[in-house]
Amino acid sequence: MADFTIYIGNRVYSSWSLRGWLPLKHLGVAFDEVMIPLYVEGSKDTILRRSPSGKVPALHHQGRTVWESLAIGEYLAEKFPAATLWPEDPGARAFARSVSNEMHAGFSNLRVELSMNLRRVIPGRRFSADALAQIERIKEIWRDCRARYGKGGPFLFGPFTIADAMYAPVVTRFRTYEIALDPICAAYADAVWKLPAMQAWCDAAAKETIVIDRFEYEPGGSI
Repeated sequence: MADFTIYIGNRVYSSWSLRGWLPLKHLGVAFDEVMIPLYVEGSKDTILRRSPSGKVPALHHQGRTVWESLAIGEYLAEKFPAATLWPEDPGARAFARSVSNEMHAGFSNLRVELSMNLRRVIPGRRFSADALAQIERIKEIWRDCRARYGKGGPFLFGPFTIADAMYAPVVTRFRTYEIALDPICAAYADAVWKLPAMQAWCDAAAKETIVIDRFEYEPGGSI
């Protein structure tokens, strides 16, 4: 048994699970993972035995439980400082934390209208004005981070950081709903998609068979 165990939801749909899992996988440390199917009978009770919030992801390590995606990233950053999961420069680090927390706390319309679904491509879906504004805000964040701090690599702050984990589910959403991207955003999204840890998640998701109706939309449907 590995020192780390992470409890996640369905890989096809669970954006928050991906945000917590991705930094752990990227580190290359040994860990066990347990997928708890969401929205099925008994799933809430099963999760509550592993996570006091009743939500996933939850990371267990040496008798400790960390049960929120951004907190998991912070915990791993403290445990593995050499991995620089936050940028070393104080200004860049403050900026990375700011955009990560903006994703953590906001974009509610995007979450509802562009739910994560790794199984399908859903072109032509119509979105509300609020969701469209949030899509543009995300593009603005990506361009700003790349312009200010992205010179050392293909990610928001050059090398991979927690900020990229926070926006990785958005990359999948933009692919699912065929959101048009400018060259800077497209190059960033492509770098995230090709990240080995991201591909490992997608490969595992492709083997899942559970369908959650609330996250399935017909092409061309409106909100």
